[in-house]
Amino acid sequence: MPLPTVILPGYFESAKSYQKLEQSLKELGFPAVTVPLGRRDWIPTLGGSSFINILQKLDKTVKNVLFEFDVPQINLIGHSAGGWIARIYLGELPYSGRSNDKSLPCNGHKLVANLITLGTPHFSQERWTRRTIDFVNQNYPGAFYKDVNYICVAGKTVFGNKKLGSWLAYNSYLLTCGKGDTWGDGITPIEAAHLEGAQNIVIEDVRHSPKSPQRWYGSPDILSTWANYLS
Repeated sequence: MPLPTVILPGYFESAKSYQKLEQSLKELGFPAVTVPLGRRDWIPTLGGSSFINILQKLDKTVKNVLFEFDVPQINLIGHSAGGWIARIYLGELPYSGRSNDKSLPCNGHKLVANLITLGTPHFSQERWTRRTIDFVNQNYPGAFYKDVNYICVAGKTVFGNKKLGSWLAYNSYLLTCGKGDTWGDGITPIEAAHLEGAQNIVIEDVRHSPKSPQRWYGSPDILSTWANYLS
């Protein structure tokens, strides 16, 4: 039987937004569980604060899944910010987010066979998240753990410019990678969604959000382009 898969939601998303992705994975034969987050769980992270509470919920979910399925490892899918939070989880160093926060060593790389990130901004110039993202990239650059298979999926859907219809994309890309006139999924530019040493994938015509009325990374016809990396 394939390894069970844990889904970590994106920033300020709840587990409910990933029910269809979870079901689609199950239909492909991959047992799947979403970290039970609600939008309120993200409130403590506002203003550049620590993501420890999210990591704790992720760790608890992973441990429960390992016990339930009696397996030594899982697949881990991180959407958007969930991707770089997942990279903290893989790490061995204590993470606090801020010096006055209680630190949390995760060491999750021993428990994760495959990490798939979907539209994750692995680099950012946004002031509130940069503290944590810099922690990740300084301590665990690129596909850091050789015992983990990193798959980074980006969308090529919207070219950012200052015209009506792509202004949001332009500003989001600018805030992320320092330039707005580039391709991405409408929120995350391609160049920020990939990691050195990872299996980097670009998919056309996919939007960033699971709430999009158009296709997103977890849509059934898109899912098949990256689900084959699960084991």
